[in-house]
Amino acid sequence: MSEPTDIDNDEEEFTESTLTQAIENQIESDNPPAAKATFNKLTLVGYEREDILNLMAHVLAVEIDKMLEEDRAFDTQWYETALRALPELPPEND
Repeated sequence: MSEPTDIDNDEEEFTESTLTQAIENQIESDNPPAAKATFNKLTLVGYEREDILNLMAHVLAVEIDKMLEEDRAFDTQWYETALRALPELPPEND
């Protein structure tokens, strides 16, 4: 009975790892600029690196979910605005 849970956990870890890697790439490449700016802002106000990456990955996940649900392109403007609003999280369903 534990197999489905193991698979779910593996998928969740893979998704989290992939989103975090995407955020780290955005910060490193300064693309979009809001990624590095948000990381720096949250660092300055005392957030730990892991917490910042988790917050930013959450924003990315929300936009990807919306993109898939609505069958549309990635909304860079919304994404950058949501990043800059952190640590306030965006609503998951508008």
